Amino acid sequence: MSNLRTPLYQWHVDHKARMVPFGGWEMPVQYAGIAPEHKAVRSGAGLFDISHMARVNFDGPDVLAFLERVFTNSVATMKAGQVRYGLVCKEDGGILDDILVYRLPGSFAAVVNASNREKILAWFAQQRTGLAVEVDDRTPATTMIAVQGPKAVELVAGVFADDVSALKYYFATPSHYLGSPCVVSRTGYTGEDGFEVIVPNALGEPLWNEFVAKGAVPCGLGARDTLRLEAAMPLYGHELNEGVNPIQAGLAWAVKLDKGDFLGRDAIQKAATATEPVRVGLEIEGKRAAREGCPVLAGGRPVGGVTSGSLCPWLDKSLAMGYVEPAAAAVGTKLEVDLRGAKLPATVVQLPFYKRKK
Repeated sequence: MSNLRTPLYQWHVDHKARMVPFGGWEMPVQYAGIAPEHKAVRSGAGLFDISHMARVNFDGPDVLAFLERVFTNSVATMKAGQVRYGLVCKEDGGILDDILVYRLPGSFAAVVNASNREKILAWFAQQRTGLAVEVDDRTPATTMIAVQGPKAVELVAGVFADDVSALKYYFATPSHYLGSPCVVSRTGYTGEDGFEVIVPNALGEPLWNEFVAKGAVPCGLGARDTLRLEAAMPLYGHELNEGVNPIQAGLAWAVKLDKGDFLGRDAIQKAATATEPVRVGLEIEGKRAAREGCPVLAGGRPVGGVTSGSLCPWLDKSLAMGYVEPAAAAVGTKLEVDLRGAKLPATVVQLPFYKRKK
């Protein structure tokens, strides 16, 4: 089966982006290069096509009961306009996906990882049996764009019918762009301030071009990955998968065990006292990048493995995340990463590696 293309595909090709398959889509991995794009986001504003992310709307009298069942975080306590991060788990606590839930006026919506779209839609269909709730996949009809960086607020000024710069972090609002409905949220996956916008497909390219004209630097998935790594944001398929539970992943804050029953609750509660490997941050000596799958050693003995690693352009350090035995997880612990036989000295450090100045 051929990969899908976002409404901005031709723009990317025309502007010499290097296109790669990702999560079932043809996506730009870079334009000018990962390092300059990464630095543009940290110092100014970068622009990302994130239309590959699945956008799902929910409706019906049982929507709240349904979302509370499938989502680890609390939905009932969300304020109007709030966006909340959480997980979709199996009964055994394994993570099916990490998603964002939006509480919009009169409705709820979610943004789901591209590679998990079909799996999660099937899971939702299975879990809504007996409940009066409709699940509407809006991905094919909409474009999603992220503008990220310290200048993002400046860039969105005057673009939409409403003053979205007044939005609090992790809040969203319906608005209009060129007379058509859209949704703007103050969210992102880079560790910077910024906005993510959902518009009808016909307005995707006009909005993209408007942000470019205002000075946003087009960025690919390569920079998005190094940015989220610096910010220690987990990536599904790397830090998160069906064999990992939220406690191991350091995401207990996104699980509300006291909200009532939800899928995976009992297993996650038991995991809180387990001795399974846990997610850590590693700072590696030198400039060689650890890669996914590299063994992590303590005293020559394997104690875990790397899930993501890169030379990170802004901090100019070789950084990695991975899972290690709890006994090797304390900040300051000296370890080694085995990179194709080369033993790279590494130290467990506090996450996140990078935190923006407020």
